Amino acid sequence: MPRVVDHAQRRSQILEALLRLAGRAGLPAVTMRAVATEAGVSLRLVQYYFATKGALLHSALETLEQRSHRRWAERMAALPAEHSTRDVVEQFLAEALPTDDESRVFHLVWTSYAVLAMTDADLAARPFVAGPHRLERQLTDLLRTAGARGEMPGTLDPAEEATHLVSLAHGLGTSVLVGLHDVGAADRVLRSHLDRVLPRDAARTRR
Repeated sequence: MPRVVDHAQRRSQILEALLRLAGRAGLPAVTMRAVATEAGVSLRLVQYYFATKGALLHSALETLEQRSHRRWAERMAALPAEHSTRDVVEQFLAEALPTDDESRVFHLVWTSYAVLAMTDADLAARPFVAGPHRLERQLTDLLRTAGARGEMPGTLDPAEEATHLVSLAHGLGTSVLVGLHDVGAADRVLRSHLDRVLPRDAARTRR
């Protein structure tokens, strides 16, 4: 009887190999052949599931984004029943910094992908910016709610502040990766910015 191939498991095996390789040696070390070697499969099998390097990288990025969303959801679930919008946004920002191996690989892959896409038409054609756009929309909704509840100054625009937060978090994440700042310093900068957008006094007064 012929063996049934678990295609989802095979794809996962290949993507996990890419992430190990990227985390160890950086995205420039990632080639189809190198990923095949890391996964212990043939190059032809990698090409069967991912026709191009661009498709392979994009799938890896989607996998990391899904994991990041899961981690954020777990952080949210751990919040007390009585929590402010600031508490929620702080959990997002905590997840946005490369504080452990998994989040470090996410930042490394996303940043490297962005740089490569500037000169690679195949990568540029893939909408990898959809992730940050989704985050901006989520944060915009949160900040609109905060404004309606009196937790955010009425002079601030929710959409604009959401863009500031996502851009600041990504920039600081990169600065941690390259050693310009440590995680503690980056976290202090983010919290200082939040003091202007979502003052703690406003959240306490609302409670």
